[in-house]
Amino acid sequence: MPFDGIVTLEVNHELQDILIGGKINKIHQPTTTEMIISVRNHSKNHTLLLSVHPSYARMHLTKEKMKNPAEPPMFCMVMRKHLQSAVIKEIKQIDMDRIIAVHFNAMNEIGDMTEKTLYIEIMGRHSNIVLVNEQNKKIIDCIKHIPPFQNRYRSLLPGADYIQPPSQNKLDPLKSDAASIVKKLDFNAGKLDQQLTSTIAGISRVVGKEIVHKVRLGSAAAYEEQIEKLQNLLQQRDFSPAIYEGKKEDFHVLPLTHLTNGQQFDNVHEMLDAFYRDKATRDRVKQQMKDLIRLIKNELNKNTRKLDIHQKTLKKANKKEDFRKKGELLTANMHIVERGDKEVSVIDYYDPLQSEIIIKLDTEKAPSENAQTFFKKYKKLSAAEEMAQKEIIKTKQEIAYLEDLLVQIEHARDEDLEDIRTELQDEGYIKKQKKKKKKTTKPMPEKFTAHDGTPIYVGRNNKQNEYVTHKLANKNDMWLHTLDIPGSHIIIKSNNPTQETIEEAAILAAHYSKAQGSASVPVDYTQVKYVKKPSGAKPGFVTYSNQKTLYVTPTEELVQALRENNES
Repeated sequence: MPFDGIVTLEVNHELQDILIGGKINKIHQPTTTEMIISVRNHSKNHTLLLSVHPSYARMHLTKEKMKNPAEPPMFCMVMRKHLQSAVIKEIKQIDMDRIIAVHFNAMNEIGDMTEKTLYIEIMGRHSNIVLVNEQNKKIIDCIKHIPPFQNRYRSLLPGADYIQPPSQNKLDPLKSDAASIVKKLDFNAGKLDQQLTSTIAGISRVVGKEIVHKVRLGSAAAYEEQIEKLQNLLQQRDFSPAIYEGKKEDFHVLPLTHLTNGQQFDNVHEMLDAFYRDKATRDRVKQQMKDLIRLIKNELNKNTRKLDIHQKTLKKANKKEDFRKKGELLTANMHIVERGDKEVSVIDYYDPLQSEIIIKLDTEKAPSENAQTFFKKYKKLSAAEEMAQKEIIKTKQEIAYLEDLLVQIEHARDEDLEDIRTELQDEGYIKKQKKKKKKTTKPMPEKFTAHDGTPIYVGRNNKQNEYVTHKLANKNDMWLHTLDIPGSHIIIKSNNPTQETIEEAAILAAHYSKAQGSASVPVDYTQVKYVKKPSGAKPGFVTYSNQKTLYVTPTEELVQALRENNES
């Protein structure tokens, strides 16, 4: 993972500069894998995020605001008991590993000073946060309990001795010379980026690839030279935090010349916050909403099958006119038909050429009964066609509604989840739970600010969509939505916005839609007075007129810039 020992080194250095001497104000645990610690130092509040998520484990200062559960988890309560009002004495990286130890001076229940250490182990799915009593090195508690039968080397349970993860016997780039490191490489075995990663402590695969890229099939001396340059960068803290694009996004504090389009950041914390913000939020939302996602997808599959059945019914109904014609021709030629005839040949008066047509008959029925059979089939298919047409409209609306919900979940913030769940209960998709009636809360659409200072509001679920469109907006405000694509309602709080502001709002509409990753997304815009909600329509559904369409390409950078404009 890109969050390697070198990134940890820089995180550790910056946390030392910012947090040492700081006092713990608040401790929260928004999810089972994330801790938020608020620290007051140098007359400023700093928010430290600790995550043991299997894919997004990390530690850094953050500006992200996360919703806390109504009842704090047990580990959060233990942390508050032992670290509330504690002072940070020291922050230290363990060797070049992804482990940071934060040492505290804290008061116990009787007012005596004690020393506690919080170990943050950033190791993928094995990540953990462990609170240790420094006097006896016993574990007070940890966010993930690991009993002996799961790990023979060490147990992570309250009361157990704290043992650090086993050493990987790699060479520390800050303590070993470059020649010793190069001697460990087998140039005949190939895959030198992997060999570098398994030889040098603290470097990830992306750094190994960078060294190989700079050497360009050079000799051992060339590798020695590049490793010495790496060591100088580490010793001088000459870092350039950036996020890089490629087959997948990567980040690092070292400049990566083998990757392109690096987005530079002022410090490692801003880089990590930007890289993980949406990824971690979306994953957190999906985890909390996975039961609803499964339900919605099942409903989508059911409606897709239903639509297919109705469309097949329509196809069969195309034959109805053939039955009516045969019934009328048979009635007109009843005088030439006898009971028991297998077929009859008559002139087709509907054909301009007056050709003959052969009508197959049921020998057990009288001629008039055969005619009535054709008319009955015609009526049955006509009724089926009428019903299918109505059901197709209804089913397509249902599919559009469900697809809209999936898009909303994809972009949902923590505070949007309850609205979506409540809506599905109100619409009858899930059973309502008997709970105490909660106080109705005002919808909280996300607010952005255009570069000219105009407010732009984005509905992140149907409750917010209806609020921004039908209550927050004035009739002359501008309303935007992706054309025939599930997405959010966007409102520009201005009756005469500039073209630049309209384009910025259109990019927001494209970003918060099913076409987020597409280029040239069509976005309609019109004044709110031309937007109507049909009687009995599903939540969030509207019709509109007098619209214009423009095509935009959504960019994460602009979305973040408009968000930061609002925060500043």
